[in-house]
Amino acid sequence: MAAARADGSIAPICREGRVASSAANLCETRGIADDPMIPRSSIRPPPRLYILTPAVSDGAALSGVLAEIFRTVDVAAVLLRLPDADERSLINRVKAAAGGVQGAGAALLVDGRPDIVARAGADGAHLAGPEALQAAVRTLKPNYIAGAGGLRSRHDAMVAAEVGADYVMFGEPDAAGHHPSRDAVIERVAWWAEVFEIPCVGYATALDDIDALVAAGADFVAVGDALLDDPRGPKAAAAEAAARLALTETAT
Repeated sequence: MAAARADGSIAPICREGRVASSAANLCETRGIADDPMIPRSSIRPPPRLYILTPAVSDGAALSGVLAEIFRTVDVAAVLLRLPDADERSLINRVKAAAGGVQGAGAALLVDGRPDIVARAGADGAHLAGPEALQAAVRTLKPNYIAGAGGLRSRHDAMVAAEVGADYVMFGEPDAAGHHPSRDAVIERVAWWAEVFEIPCVGYATALDDIDALVAAGADFVAVGDALLDDPRGPKAAAAEAAARLALTETAT
């Protein structure tokens, strides 16, 4: 899934179908290697933002907030988290968000529901843990993104890569809202960035965590409440996120 350029760097080759269209940015940011042990190129493209939404009950309100963010900062992906509801309601909520997200050039991912991705018009799913990822890969590949989070150890992350994750995420909160310490997330991102070619997403609990995550080697920085619940409003928070991403040195 990745070819070597003449200069020895990895040239990404996106898959066919939806991944090659609105979700192409996740492929293009980093070549996705068949062998996760292929070393990274020494020069990285600038990191991009990955947004985690709260559980979506009001799709129209969320779309308005996201539109304001899209006008302010470059967003690679939006992870749509969904409340408990019947399948048809969930599909409709994803469809309501899809147009605005994909129209802005970002990938729309569904949290934990690979079974509705195709029918809802999403670009892929984010799975918690290597077991959930392995169960979903057959449904998602080759036309949809399969992302992995909930990785409690280095071993979990390596298993996710071997199973076929298109990216790994470190530091996002679990269902109870708990998340690893800032230092633990930065350490894990730095380890992954040093060794593996598959893209890495680092979760920032606060906007001022962005600098350290990018310096550690994150290809994407994920933000949730720090962006969407900022008392200054999403536009001001997005502008700060954009400035932090732009000002951080990205060459390793």
